[in-house]
Formats: sequence, C-alpha cells, structure tokens
Amino acid sequence: MSEFETLLNKLLEQRSELTRSDIEEKIKQKKEKIGAGYLTDQGALFLIASDLGVSLSEPLKVEMGLKDLYVGAKEISLETRVLNFSPAKQYSRKDGTPFFLRTMTVYDGNATASVKLWDEKANLPGIEDLKPGDLIKIIKAYVKSDLNGSPTINIGSGSNIETVDIDSDIPAIDSITKDVSSIKENENNLVVSGTIDGIINTMEFTNSRGQPGKALRLRLKGSDGNSVRIVLWGKDESSIPKMIFPGAKSTLFGVRTKTGNQGLEIHGNEATIMRIEGEKEVKPVVTRILSISKNDAGKSMVLSVDTNRNMFKITDLAGKIKLFKEGEIIECMPSKAYGNSIVLDDDSFVRKVENENIPSLSDLRTKISDVKIGDDYCIEAIILKKLERREVQTKTGESISLGEMYVEDDTGPISVKGWRNQASLLDKLSIGEVVSVTGLAAKTGLDNKIELFLTPFSTIIKKN
Repeated sequence: MSEFETLLNKLLEQRSELTRSDIEEKIKQKKEKIGAGYLTDQGALFLIASDLGVSLSEPLKVEMGLKDLYVGAKEISLETRVLNFSPAKQYSRKDGTPFFLRTMTVYDGNATASVKLWDEKANLPGIEDLKPGDLIKIIKAYVKSDLNGSPTINIGSGSNIETVDIDSDIPAIDSITKDVSSIKENENNLVVSGTIDGIINTMEFTNSRGQPGKALRLRLKGSDGNSVRIVLWGKDESSIPKMIFPGAKSTLFGVRTKTGNQGLEIHGNEATIMRIEGEKEVKPVVTRILSISKNDAGKSMVLSVDTNRNMFKITDLAGKIKLFKEGEIIECMPSKAYGNSIVLDDDSFVRKVENENIPSLSDLRTKISDVKIGDDYCIEAIILKKLERREVQTKTGESISLGEMYVEDDTGPISVKGWRNQASLLDKLSIGEVVSVTGLAAKTGLDNKIELFLTPFSTIIKKN
C-alpha cells in the first residue's frame, strides 16, 4: 500500500462520516484553491486533515520535492536551485525588537517555491554570492502558509542552507529561460531574456500605505522583433550598469506577466535579479547627427549614428547640442547611456570631431523592401495616399490622435503612422511629394504586415 493510501485510510478511520469520494472532492477543491503546481494529492491530504483537526503522524520523506510541500511540515530537507533573492531587510516585531528577513525563490524540475530566511539566517556567510541556477540544499526547514495560502519554506535558527557541487537532475537556469517573445498571460516565477530596447528610467510613486517607492521601467525586445514593457518594483538605476551597449542582452530572473494598458507586460520586484551587458563607467560616444527635433518641453531630441551603423537617440536636457547642426560629428560624454538611448545633462560634454568612417544619412537610407521588424530606419519615398487623421480610443478611455500616410519607393509600398504628437508631423504633407523620413520604428501592424511608426526622434523633410 502506498503512503498516500495509508494516510487516507487513517483519515477515514478518524472521520467515519466521510467517504473516500468526499476526501477526493476536498483534495480537488484544495488544489484548485492553492493553485496549479503547488500541491500533490498527498500534500493536499495533510492540509485537509489539519482543517478537520486530525493528526496524520506519519511524516513524509525527509528528502522531498517542492511539489510535495504542505503547510505544517517540519524538518524537511530538499535539493533545489536558486531563482532569485531579495536584499536582507530589518523589521520590528510588535514588541519593538528588530529582526532580519530575506526572501528567496527556488525551483526544481516540477515547481517553484518561496523561501523566507529569518534573523541570522538572512545574512548567512556567502549568501550574497549565490547566483541564479546555483544548486543548494535546504536542511531542516519548516513550511508555513503565505498570505495566498501557498506553502512557504522557512529557514529559522534550526535550519540551514548549503551550496552543493554535484550533478543534479534539476534543470540548469539556461534551460528554463524564455525569450521575451514567448511569454503568456498570468505566468509566475519566470526567467526571461531579450535585448534592451529604448530608454531605461526610474519612476517614483507613493504606495497604498503612503510610503514612497521606486520602480525601474524598460523594454525588452524578443527574437520576433517586438518589445515588451518591463516594470521592476523596488528597483532603480543603481542596480544596472551605467553604460549599456546597443543591442545589449538582458536576462531577468523571477518575474511575472500581467496585462496592462499597453498589452502584456512583465513585472518584477526587489528580489528580481538582472543580468545586463554593460560597463560600470560611462565612456565617450562618437556619432554623426542625423536629425534634430524638439519635444514638448523644448528639449532637443537627436537621432545619430556611429561607425557600426548603430542609431542613437539622444535626449539633450541641458542644451548641449544647440551649437551643432545636422551632419556634424560629435563626441559626447553622456550622463546615461542605455542601449541606443543617451541622455545629456549639465555634467555632460559635447565637442565636434572628425571621423570619416561614420556613415551619412544618405548611406543609411533603407529600401522599403529591406525593412524588418524591430529595427530603426531612414527612408526616402513618395506619398501615394492622402493623409488620414482620426481619434482612437484606448482601453482606458483615453482618446489619442493617429495619423497615417501611404508611401512607396522603387521596391514597394508601406504604411507610415504617427501617434499623438507625431501625428502632427504628417499634417502639411500632400500626395505626390517626395519625403525623407528619419527615425522610423518597424513594427507588426494589422494583418501581420510590417508598418513604420514615427517616434519622438523622427523628422520629415520634403525633397521636392
């Protein structure tokens, strides 16, 4: 007889008013309540016995998997891998005495689980050196319920964590990493990878308890060329390199998906670990100015290119670019350099230099037939269709402008669209005019066709 059958029979002996079918239905309900991936039938049986006031004294195996966890288990030991962990934080108990707490997420071949490390265990020697994917052994831990009713492993005074250097059947971290293009709604404890796309910034906010907080906002581009919005709560720019290269690869350990105003998003917290290719110190960048535009605040928005044909979007917060013009080559020391996004402030310097190896705007123009999803482009084309301007209502009820024109070169046609302020760039254009358009982003539009979208860095110049 299996251990499950033994425990089930013991429960039925002590609660004779229940049938096996009653218990099986309760197991089903308990697993649905806790959520898929957290409970086995045997683990649910222990929870049901606890609800009924019945003690099932036979313990589970000392060595167990994450899927076997149940609330109330004591002195469990298990082998698992690290997914992420938070910094240790100090709190106060009701009597005013302080304590430390660190949270960790671990995984094995079947499930993930949350781990809490209390007091001195929150600052175990070497714990800061742990990395995602490291194999560890949790020794003599106990399991309690979190706010959602899910079992949480607790590491207290009688427990310990040790690193393990052996072969294991638990998947390595690379094998559970997903490209950001393959994520789905309502996934938790994910490891996702992609390339940095656009500006990274810190958002400040006040939480529901009236406390100030910060969140890091960025976008990751997947293998399909489309990018996904990322919000990492409790993080700021101090947790990332000061200089991130164009097309830098990034991996986020321990995030979840949710649907926001802009579609599917990825959210993380202070336990989320980031790996981003970059440098600790900012270095000078040499680029040729392709176009200069202004944002609503009157700040210069500069599109430029380097010797490797990487396009940069420079936001000039301190008026450093006003002495330069389109076509000139500059060397600048940015305050921030995140992928293709550069920020200049009062501490930045900009000077004119010479470099014959940097391409000009005419060198960068792309034929429409060569446009691919996910990249930025400069094109020269003739307007075939009269501008369409309409108001579009978002999911939140906001009404925003959308402008669209249809253009063509000698390789084919394409749609060019502009949202909000960018829609006004199309207002004074007419059918038959030849235009040079810089700073276009290629994305998937309706019917999965490639479309070009104007950005805050775009400019349109009439050629005839």
